[in-house]
Amino acid sequence: MNSQRSADIRRTTRETDIRVQVNLDGSGASKLASGLPFLDHMLEQVARHGGLDITVEATGDLHIDAHHTVEDIGITLGQAVQQALGDRAGITRYGHAYVPLDEALSRVVLDCSGRPGLVYAVDYPRARVGDFDVDLLREFFQGFVNHALVTLHIDCLRGGNAHHIAETVFKAFGRALRAALAIDPRAAGSVPSTKGSL
Repeated sequence: MNSQRSADIRRTTRETDIRVQVNLDGSGASKLASGLPFLDHMLEQVARHGGLDITVEATGDLHIDAHHTVEDIGITLGQAVQQALGDRAGITRYGHAYVPLDEALSRVVLDCSGRPGLVYAVDYPRARVGDFDVDLLREFFQGFVNHALVTLHIDCLRGGNAHHIAETVFKAFGRALRAALAIDPRAAGSVPSTKGSL
C-alpha cells in the first residue's frame, strides 16, 4: 500500500491471529479471509461503499464459536484505521449515511472524535443468517470503536429480513466512514476541533 494514510496491523492472542491492512484512500478493493463467509460479505460492503482498500487474514478458535474472531477483527480494523489516520489533521471528521435494501433501512452517524462510543439500535427478526450469529455484529462494532477511537451511532429504522438489515448497516457504515475520513480541502490541514486535537 503506497498511500500515506495506510496501515498494516498484526494482532495475535491465544484465541486469534489476525492481520488487517487498510488504505483510507483506496479504490474499494478487498481481500478477505476471516473464515466466516458472511462476515467477509459484510466487510466487502465496507470496502466497496467506503472507498477503502481492506485486507483481512484471520485464523481463530472457530471450533468454539465465532465470537473471538469477529470481535478481534473489529479490534484490529479499528487499530489499523486509528494508525492510518495519524493526527487526524485535515479530515472532515463527521459522516452519516442512510442506506436501504428492499424493505430494510439503516442510518449510521460517525464522529472521528478521539473518543470511543457505540450506540447500536439494531433488532434482527432471527438470530442467525445461515450459520452466522448476528449478535456478533455488535461485538465487531464495539471492538472497532474502542480501537479506532470513534463515536458511532447505528440505527436500523426498519426491516424484516436479517440479511438485508445487516447489509444496510455495513453499507451505511462504509459510506459514513468514507465521508468522515475524507480530506476537507477547506481545513488546510488543521485538526477539526476547537480544542486543537482529537
